Amino acid sequence: MALSVGGRDCLRAGDTCSSDDTCSPRLRTLRQCVAGDGSVKLGPGARNQCENAMTALLSTPLHGCQCKRGMKKEKNCLSIYWSLHQSVLHGLSLVESYPYEPEERGSDYVRLASIAAESEVTTVNRCLDAAKACNIDETCQKLRTEYVSACIQPSARSGPCNRPKCNKALRKFFDRVPPDYTHELLFCPCTDTACAERRRQTIVPSCSYEDKDKPNCLAQLRICKADYVCRSRWAQFQYDCQSSEQSASGCKQENYGACLLAYTGLIGSTITPNYLDNSTSNVGPWCSCAASGNHREQCNDFLAFFHDNVCLKNAILAFGNGSDVKTGASQPGMPSPATDNQSPFLATTAPGVSMETEQNILRAQIPTQVNENDRLWDDEGDSTLPSPGLSDRGAEPVRLSLLLGLGWLLPALLLLLLSN
Repeated sequence: MALSVGGRDCLRAGDTCSSDDTCSPRLRTLRQCVAGDGSVKLGPGARNQCENAMTALLSTPLHGCQCKRGMKKEKNCLSIYWSLHQSVLHGLSLVESYPYEPEERGSDYVRLASIAAESEVTTVNRCLDAAKACNIDETCQKLRTEYVSACIQPSARSGPCNRPKCNKALRKFFDRVPPDYTHELLFCPCTDTACAERRRQTIVPSCSYEDKDKPNCLAQLRICKADYVCRSRWAQFQYDCQSSEQSASGCKQENYGACLLAYTGLIGSTITPNYLDNSTSNVGPWCSCAASGNHREQCNDFLAFFHDNVCLKNAILAFGNGSDVKTGASQPGMPSPATDNQSPFLATTAPGVSMETEQNILRAQIPTQVNENDRLWDDEGDSTLPSPGLSDRGAEPVRLSLLLGLGWLLPALLLLLLSN
């Protein structure tokens, strides 16, 4: 197959493949494999055809191509990526990294010093300063006004508000406005319930996700995975916010900024996370594990990725106290420590997965028939799940950072004492 392995962009890689007489039919075959009951359409030899198409495409520019979060034609780009990498062949996934290019933004957050200096009050309120800073910045002010307007405007069809329009405007805001502004608005520290409630209202929960009754979490996740953008954001969140007991930061990827960026990528989706109340910094999606039936444990695992996520909790706390810097370089391809928290929903690994490994996984994971026992979203039973509290283990790295940050005062105090 005479294809150049130059570009990393999935749109360009898809165009290159479509114009090649050998690559194009194999991509069409693979699309049938991953679309519904593809094995029936392909006939008795479906398993071999799917495996051969996948193996051949792993040596084309499609393998390793990525998309940019918030890019133009993002959904088209992601559809090409997931055709090869999803691969949801009757509910089973090929283990692969998430489709987005790594973003280095989000490490050096603006501290809004000039705005704080203009304030006459002695106590700095970072949440109010964040709102002022957003109003001064043209892009932030414009897109924030757009989503607030979309989320509070009554709709003749939808009632109190137009939820799809609201969520679309929210996604646009968090994708296009730099995290210097969005993260300050969303993760600014609060010391009282009034501030915490204003912070919780940042994404207009009454329109963006709240309902009279909480939906089932697995049903919401199923809807998310059926959408290319939501599926990709969920994969990014799992990868960048994966916890590790072996890491001082609590994050396997050692990057708080990347975790917070991945978290905001979920806002505006069917699994939009937000603060659970105005008295803590606990976060999670608006859903419950009622009616999860035999899949209650899987539902609990999904919620635990928010409620009990030490990495995410530490990232939010570190942002609040100003120690939100990249704590270390990620090491793609390194094996997971045996004690790492592993979730059955974590379908992503570091980008260093070899082609041979992918082919071995593929051979083991392409069935020709759906196994009814593997379906995750049967709504059986009717029980409720209290939201588990956040683990307190994540506070240790934060306290350590504060102590280290005060170390510079000691030499100055010694000099002062000696001079006296």
